[in-house]
This record gives sequence, structure tokens and C-alpha cells, in this order.
Amino acid sequence: MSLNLQYEAIGKGFVQQYYAMFDDPAQRRNLANMYNAELSFMTFEGTQLQGASKIMEKLNSLTFQKINRIITAVDSQPMFDGGVLINVLGRLQADEDPPHAFSQVFVLKPLGNSFFVQHDIFRLGIHDSA
Repeated sequence: MSLNLQYEAIGKGFVQQYYAMFDDPAQRRNLANMYNAELSFMTFEGTQLQGASKIMEKLNSLTFQKINRIITAVDSQPMFDGGVLINVLGRLQADEDPPHAFSQVFVLKPLGNSFFVQHDIFRLGIHDSA
């Protein structure tokens, strides 16, 4: 395969679609379609997960009811296998918690005429100064 020259549009479009589903409790379960049953990996705040069912188990266990998110930057790069590397920087507020910076990295892997999330790393920008 070769570099996907549409990587910027793919990255921005994916991020818009992903967070629209994630931030809507009624739609969150549909994120399962973005992950592969066995080949997807997620690191969520240091917890390693593999496979769509384990990833969705984690996402469905999150207890917040409302989320406000501001995306500061979406940086994308093409990968030599036709995939796309995406780095998201932003700020989110869950329920009445104080807002926190966050970063999330995705690797989209080509599959037929579409993509699946092969890698997903999420981390809040909370620093323990103690």
C-alpha cells in the first residue's frame, strides 16, 4: 500500500464522528462498530484493553451523564500502510467536574473501503504536584 493523501480530511472527519457518538449517551454503543473484535487496542488512563468487547465494556462503565468537549487541535499523518495517525488535543468537562485538558491518539487501519481503530490512547492532562 501507499500513503493515503486524504489523511487530513480522514482525520478531521473521523474525530468529528467519533466524539459526536461518544458524547451522546444514546449513540455511544455505536462506537463498537469503529473497533475490531480482536485487532483493536486501547489504553485508557493507563489501563490496557484489547478487542472491541473489552473496549466497549470500559467505555460503557464510565459514569458521567453529561460531557462538554472542546477540540483544540487535530493533527494527522499518513502511514505507509494506507492508515492514518491522529493526535487530538482538547479540553473536556464531565458532569459538574472541573474542566481538564486531554489528549487522545488514534491509529486508523484500512479495511476494505473503510477504516477501523487499531490503536486508541486516551489520557487526561491531570498532573499530581504532590
